[in-house]
Amino acid sequence: MNYDLKIRQEAAKELSGALSWYEEQQTGLGEIFETAIRRKLNQISRNPYHYKAEYNQFHQALTEKFPFLIVYIVDETVKQITVIAIFHTSRNPNKKFQK
Repeated sequence: MNYDLKIRQEAAKELSGALSWYEEQQTGLGEIFETAIRRKLNQISRNPYHYKAEYNQFHQALTEKFPFLIVYIVDETVKQITVIAIFHTSRNPNKKFQK
């Protein structure tokens, strides 16, 4: 069973900024990045507990080929995943939970 997926506005902004940055570096790279994010989101939607909760209820999934974590919470009562952050791994790790 797939869970519904909700992306917070802050996470959507992070995703948009990263996508633009990759596309500026090389044409088509932004699309490859977006595909990697979508694949990971689909995987999370199918099995949200595959990635353990690292900090309270926050789960973290590392993307393939790109240094980004998808930080999310699971609401079991409504079968919904909320993406809190699309977080570059070089940033201060303490800030990924401050959304």
